Amino acid sequence: MPSLKETLGSGANRKSLLAAAETVLDEEVTDKSGLSGIAIKGAFKLIKGIKPGFIREVIDHLMDDFLDGVDPIYQDAADKDERLEQYLPASSARMADALLSITDARAERAARAVIKKTYKKLRPTAKKHVEASAPRLGKMLDTLLA
Repeated sequence: MPSLKETLGSGANRKSLLAAAETVLDEEVTDKSGLSGIAIKGAFKLIKGIKPGFIREVIDHLMDDFLDGVDPIYQDAADKDERLEQYLPASSARMADALLSITDARAERAARAVIKKTYKKLRPTAKKHVEASAPRLGKMLDTLLA
């Protein structure tokens, strides 16, 4: 089975993926509530304000690593003939660990101090939020792979 990166990582498929990923991120942030939701929404607004299109740029820079990180889960789902919308939530801890290992490394190397500071502030609760995004991410990937 071709990898996620082979299938979605280039050309028009990549453009669709980046747009869909940005939509999922916006929806996930919008859905947050409580004190952590306020913190996440504030941080997201701060990061978006760095420059127009910055969120899309960050998503694009991370996407190949994210596709590689999620690919083993995708391959497992495909082997079991399951849709990612159902399979990814069952593997949400594994997915979160894979994705956060990527963002941890990238945040550490970030050139902008505001990014490092904001990431460090939000990182302790990040895993639960990434895990919560699994159904939406799975649905997004299923749609793009169809």
